[in-house]
Amino acid sequence: MAEAQRIVSLLPSATEILFALGAGEDVVGVTFECDEPAHARQQATVVSTSSLPQAVGSRPLTPAEIDAAVRARLSAGEDLYHLDRAALAGLDADLVVTQDLCAVCAVDVSEVHEALAYLGCDAEVLTTDPHRLHEVLDSIIQIGARCGREPAAQALVASLSARLSRLAGAPAVDAPAVAVLEWTDPPFAPGHWVPEMVGVAGGRSVLGAAGERSVPTTWEQVTRAEPDIVVVAPCGYDLASSVAVTTGLLDGGPLAAVLRSAPFPPEVWAVDANASFARPGPRLVDGVEALAAIVQPARHGLPDPAIAQRCTASRL
Repeated sequence: MAEAQRIVSLLPSATEILFALGAGEDVVGVTFECDEPAHARQQATVVSTSSLPQAVGSRPLTPAEIDAAVRARLSAGEDLYHLDRAALAGLDADLVVTQDLCAVCAVDVSEVHEALAYLGCDAEVLTTDPHRLHEVLDSIIQIGARCGREPAAQALVASLSARLSRLAGAPAVDAPAVAVLEWTDPPFAPGHWVPEMVGVAGGRSVLGAAGERSVPTTWEQVTRAEPDIVVVAPCGYDLASSVAVTTGLLDGGPLAAVLRSAPFPPEVWAVDANASFARPGPRLVDGVEALAAIVQPARHGLPDPAIAQRCTASRL
């Protein structure tokens, strides 16, 4: 049996991994975004919250408003997340799991080190930094080894790898062209593991580059990419929110122009980006399987309706 530890997870994906490995009872601190499993935030102390406004009055911020708020804070040198040092001080952590991947995704690792030094806490800091699918799987092994759950990690990775191996693999030259949008206002081309997810699913990613950061693009570039399929996967959005954004883009929005200009209008899908595309954890494989069903429905059937929904315009 693994020795009990006191673990603080500053990443929703790490929280998911720890619980999947059977180390959930050791998790004493999480972020406000750690919602998988749902009881993680009730069981543990929330030590990290967002410093961004969540709404304008009773209305949630639009993608454009979120982008503007993020850019303003980053340009001013301000943090996007607040680490509650008082809450952290009372947890007597042995291990803190964080990331050095994206300043928009979680507390910056330098702030974690500064907070621990300030508190006089000698907890080990485990930093994960996956950019590709295999690196996500490697991070599961890394976390498992550090928390004494290596056999469980090996078994989980073997199961996830087997599921990936059953899919199409490298796309054919005539594979459907897939344009994934990681943000919509402004539009962002995907990076990190997302273009690779498309390829494993049997599609041909026509925006972004695997292993690189996501980058701003334009709707003109989306049109020129001539996608057969557009997948709207705004970072941090669940399926219902993605559907709402996609509907707006189709009904008089810029996606309507993409459809009008194409000789064969692409299919448009909204997905649960928060669960199965943006977080580098086990559910990325759910996202790949959903993409495979979108790209090759004759082979894989329809995608899981909890992950993906096809959207159409009410008017063009």
